Amino acid sequence: MTCVIALDQGTTSSRAIVFDRKGQPAAITQEEFTQDFPRAGWVEHDPRQIWESQWQVTLAAYDSCGLHTASVAAIGITNQRETTIIWDRATGEPIHPAIVWQDRRTADICERLKSEGTEPLFREKTGLVLDPYFAGTKIRWLLDNVEGARARAERGELVFGTVDTWLVWQLTGGARHITDVSNASRTLLYNIHTGAWDDELLGVLGVPREMLPEVHSSSEVYGEVTLEGPLKGTPIAGIAGDQQAALFGQTCLSPGMAKNTYGTGCFLLKHTGTEAVTSKNNLLTTVAWRIGDQTEYALEGSIFVGGAVVQWLRDALGLIKTAPSIEPLARQVPDSGGVYFVPAFAGLGAPHWDPYARGTITGMTRGTSAAHIARAALDSIALQSVDVLKAMEQDSGITLKELRVDGGACVDNLLMQIQADLLQTPVIRPKITETTALGAAYLAGLATGFWRDRDEIRGQWSLDRRFEPSCSAEKAEDLRRGWRRAVERARSWEEPSSDESTP
Repeated sequence: MTCVIALDQGTTSSRAIVFDRKGQPAAITQEEFTQDFPRAGWVEHDPRQIWESQWQVTLAAYDSCGLHTASVAAIGITNQRETTIIWDRATGEPIHPAIVWQDRRTADICERLKSEGTEPLFREKTGLVLDPYFAGTKIRWLLDNVEGARARAERGELVFGTVDTWLVWQLTGGARHITDVSNASRTLLYNIHTGAWDDELLGVLGVPREMLPEVHSSSEVYGEVTLEGPLKGTPIAGIAGDQQAALFGQTCLSPGMAKNTYGTGCFLLKHTGTEAVTSKNNLLTTVAWRIGDQTEYALEGSIFVGGAVVQWLRDALGLIKTAPSIEPLARQVPDSGGVYFVPAFAGLGAPHWDPYARGTITGMTRGTSAAHIARAALDSIALQSVDVLKAMEQDSGITLKELRVDGGACVDNLLMQIQADLLQTPVIRPKITETTALGAAYLAGLATGFWRDRDEIRGQWSLDRRFEPSCSAEKAEDLRRGWRRAVERARSWEEPSSDESTP
């Protein structure tokens, strides 16, 4: 069997998926790794564990299919974005745990930059808002708080990378220090209009250019695996941040097409073509991918807590024993009974961008049951998504005709029906929901000729189920009105702290 292997390095686990020529998964392997929470609002990973878990599942996927090296056409990489790693150029040793995209420790840095009037500059050049979510302020924090780091960086001894860069460094034995445009566009350091690292932004954030990886397209041969073993010599040929990879894997290849990935968070992207559309509604303008000389863009809305709210009900409250059991519990009631759950555990993302919001449950009475809270939790995932999608319609001027969905929580039929009802638009679930990994595989396969062109890829998308709206527009708007009231109660709950930069 000739195939492509996708390395899908996520927030809570590392996965590897083998795809055949028809875009069908032939093997899936996965390994969870440790989540560290050293302080409230701080989230860290061990970079070594990220790499070791990813390599182990890659070898396991290879072995499970009985492959030999000549059968693997290419390796594609997709990764948790914004998560920031700095390591020693000579030894490859990280200087600090990876600071995860969810981490909020740089909120005070963002506030200072806003007070200095720099946010319009970042918005204009990067398409992003000043928020702890992105890598740039994480780099600054590390340089300012790890002893000797800034001096070492200025001497050229340290290098920075998002997780894709870290994996390529490991796969090539340190020979390649690269990233792709989609990951570079999430750093607050990359000018999405000129297609280059921006010296003015580097100066504002105090990041030495010598630290930064070379930026490449999303589909090209970057190098080969140099590690001894069965995959030595295999070309590494596709890279995209997880959400851009999912957009490609969903074959949202034309302007106006949109997808929502229901994972730990929810990430909505709408393809805008070769134009970088500036948002007037606090969404992000981001690079979708670059293939050849053509860069394509997307509008994005990032929701920090999506499926994680279900994990919280399971692990923190013990309300359910397994994540899938939330659906039968929530089906015990026809609606949430007026209960609204705003899961702002790590602040609110788009379109609110409030790092000081905190989780709230409102509207409870003595008649509120576990089923109502479960239903409100599912509602919260869908309601946050509607907020973003409506903002996208306003920014792009294109009415959404359908929403393509993927990610672990999209198998929840009740959630998908709630989403269609609240959005008043059909929700479309494909047969292959591993679209993030599939997008990385497609990008790698296009670079090596494994797949001929985009038309061949489009032809592989197939429908599993279509969810049509089943409630009135008036009822949907009533629910959204109550949601807006609940969000206002959650906003600005936490007081800004003066010591958030302290290690």
